[in-house]
Amino acid sequence: MNDASPPSAPVFVMPVRRDVRFNLPVERAKDWHGQGTQVSHFFNALSLLFPAGERFFMDSVRHYRDQIDDPVLKKQVLGFIGQEAMHSREHVEYNELLQANRLPARKLDKRVWKVLDWMKRVLPHSMQLALTVAVEHYTAMIAGLLLDDSSRLEGSEEGYRQMWLWHALEETEHKAVSFDVWDAVIKPGLARYLLRVGVFLLTTLTFWPVVFLLHIRLIRSDRYAGQRVRGMGRVIRFLYGPRHGVFPRMAGEWLSFFRPGFHPWDHDNRHHLARVDGIVAANTERQGPAITASGRFDVA
Repeated sequence: MNDASPPSAPVFVMPVRRDVRFNLPVERAKDWHGQGTQVSHFFNALSLLFPAGERFFMDSVRHYRDQIDDPVLKKQVLGFIGQEAMHSREHVEYNELLQANRLPARKLDKRVWKVLDWMKRVLPHSMQLALTVAVEHYTAMIAGLLLDDSSRLEGSEEGYRQMWLWHALEETEHKAVSFDVWDAVIKPGLARYLLRVGVFLLTTLTFWPVVFLLHIRLIRSDRYAGQRVRGMGRVIRFLYGPRHGVFPRMAGEWLSFFRPGFHPWDHDNRHHLARVDGIVAANTERQGPAITASGRFDVA
């Protein structure tokens, strides 16, 4: 069984490292989404995973960089690492805004770092790369939903909306890089396929419970999050609604990962990438040092 083959019409996208900063009002960190506090905290929970998660992804791909023969893929890897470093930096600052609102962002961030550092010590590099491929597929699916349907961020505070769109666009831009590294450095065959889909299933069983635990912790720590029952109803509709819910809409793309010949660009949504220049132009670089509470988003 050949685990991976390129899409019938190969898609070429070169990730670009963009040094973009966003105007994120600290007073809106707990309630920036148009659907209210609880949906805001769902996205905030995702943000808490990114500083440590992006570092894990960078390290897992960087480990195999010298085994890549294709000069184009090597350049794409550099773009991937550069983009993930910028995402990590911006989410460190974002998470500090949560901390400034008396939410336990630093404490939760340290726990995520601890778990992922342990995984890097005990898991073989091939499994770490498979985990990166799996989570990158999840981030690509979520990014695609945000880009396909503008109503998902409708009514949100503009700085936060712009940041999540920028992150979604760059996740789309580099969504195939870790997979192409996997395809280039892991020996083809049944073992590769089983490792890829097995880790993807394991990721599915662990990723969302972690997000929900972080989400609940943020809501419980937010003593001003009023109307919790109604707010959670909005979260349930946002995630599970039959027409526009996140999970029903990603089901088909989730299943596609199990095809032996799967490739991320089988779902070709690169037309969205034309929007990135407008977001960059609208967010001129802010002056002054970045907040570096964790001090762990460097790329050296």
